[in-house]
Parts: sequence; C-alpha cells; structure tokens
Amino acid sequence: MPFTPVNSRMVRAQIGPGQRMFSQRGAMLAYQGDVSFTPNIQGGQGGIGSMIGRRIANEATPLMTVEGSGTVLFGHGGHHVHVVDLTGDTLYVEVDRLLAFDGTLQQGTMFMGSQGGVMGMVRGQVTGQGLFTTTLKGQGAVAVMAHGGVIELPITPQRPVHVDPQAYVAHRGDVRNKLSTALGWRDMVGRGSGEAFQLELSGQGTVYVQASEEKL
Repeated sequence: MPFTPVNSRMVRAQIGPGQRMFSQRGAMLAYQGDVSFTPNIQGGQGGIGSMIGRRIANEATPLMTVEGSGTVLFGHGGHHVHVVDLTGDTLYVEVDRLLAFDGTLQQGTMFMGSQGGVMGMVRGQVTGQGLFTTTLKGQGAVAVMAHGGVIELPITPQRPVHVDPQAYVAHRGDVRNKLSTALGWRDMVGRGSGEAFQLELSGQGTVYVQASEEKL
C-alpha cells in the first residue's frame, strides 16, 4: 500500500526507483529524499483521450508526476483524506476529490450519461461537477479528499443507496446511478435547491460519502 495515514488530513507515500505516482498540483506538503515533481500533460495513464474528455467537461484538473526515491507527505486545504485500495476493480471518483494515486493505475474518463442517461447529465448540472467522472482501474491505491471524513456504504441489489449529489465522493463495483427528485422536509425549511435531488446507486458495490455537502 503506497499511502500510510499520518492523521485524518495527511498521508505519507514511499516511492522508489522505477515507481511513479500522480498527485493533484499543490498536494505535496513536504518530502525527504531525491524526489521530482513535474507537470503531467498526458492526463496520467489514460493519455490524451482522458484529457480531451476532461477539457470538454471543463474538468481539466492539473496533475503532477511524482518520481524518484524518498518519502512524500500529501494533503490539501485541510480536507480529510481517505485511502481506497483497488485489487483489479475500478473506482469512479469526482475529479476534484482526487488527492494522489498509484502510477500503476489506469486512468480514464467516463461520461456519466452512459450510466444515468439524461439523469446523469442533470446530475452534472445540479452539482456543478460536470458530466464526466474519472475512472481509476487496476492494482493500487487512491487517496481521495472529503469534507468531514468519509463513510463507506455497501450497495446491494436488495438495498440501493440514496445520496445527496453534493455528498457523493466516489463509488466502485457493478453500480448504476440515476437522479431522482426528493421533495421532503429539507425543502420545507428552505434549504438549497440542490437537495430536491437524490442520487440513487443500485447494483453491487460500495459508495463513498462525505460528511458535508460543501464543495472542495
């Protein structure tokens, strides 16, 4: 596992010769050893195709390539950090939630409409996070950021999970999503209009939910 938690808002990564990591720019807090940080214009392992998709979605989050031999501390904006270990499966994560990830993972971009149809497109309008979600696939670890920590909720065919779109961080597994209206007590007391929607995730997998609806 390349990431070791230091506290709830910081992780430590050990990198060696021939290894590579990717991080969000500005995520490096400190490092020891002979480590280099260079801007990545290829969009990680996903290549140009991934970057093109993000540019269309206006989600071109800049990455840094981290290489060398040493120890690096990652964190950003005081946000809570949660580590997800992948064992050959795919993580679907909001692009602004990514802190750092293992260079062995293959990066791509998924059009949310392919899962949620028109509802997937509406979700992008509601959350302001666009129509695309980053995918990371393979063997490795991902460090994601969240407000107030992250909870993992299991999704089963018998028990789908409903999430406030702005509290959604990521999901993994054979999961489908759709947006539905949810008129309830929050609307009655005049909370934000975004809460008139719920993101329903069904199938088999896990969804990662942050403890706050604030955007990063």
